[in-house]
Amino acid sequence: MMHKLFYPNFVGGRGALGLLVLRLVTGASFIQHGWPKIQNAFHWLDQAPNPPPGFLQALAALSEFGGGIALILGLLTPLAALGIACTMVVAITTVHLPRGDPFVAAKPGEASFEPAAVYLAIVITLLLVGPGLLSLDALLFGRRASQST
Repeated sequence: MMHKLFYPNFVGGRGALGLLVLRLVTGASFIQHGWPKIQNAFHWLDQAPNPPPGFLQALAALSEFGGGIALILGLLTPLAALGIACTMVVAITTVHLPRGDPFVAAKPGEASFEPAAVYLAIVITLLLVGPGLLSLDALLFGRRASQST
């Protein structure tokens, strides 16, 4: 079954609570980041020097806004995490690194690629570990739990 490929186990116990907190905070952040983009989904990057095609802009907006909602719910978490991961890789490789942004800003308010890298690490973790037992994915795709504390 395909769901076993994407959801081999659902972490239970304290690990499930930790994953829930991680999903809630990350999901809320991406809803906030994605909301202005989803308002003008096909043209939010048109002022960039080399804007991507409108459908790619829309995919990025959907990945952030829709992915944030999906993370909060723990619904289709692998798909949401993959979309956000792709968006963060593109942000790091096409914006931050070419501009020479440091990993951590030297002064508050300066550009860095730290937030994008942290978000990338979080969604890679969710891809590898899954959303945990406290998710709609666990409800829909089985209750196999591995007790991690």
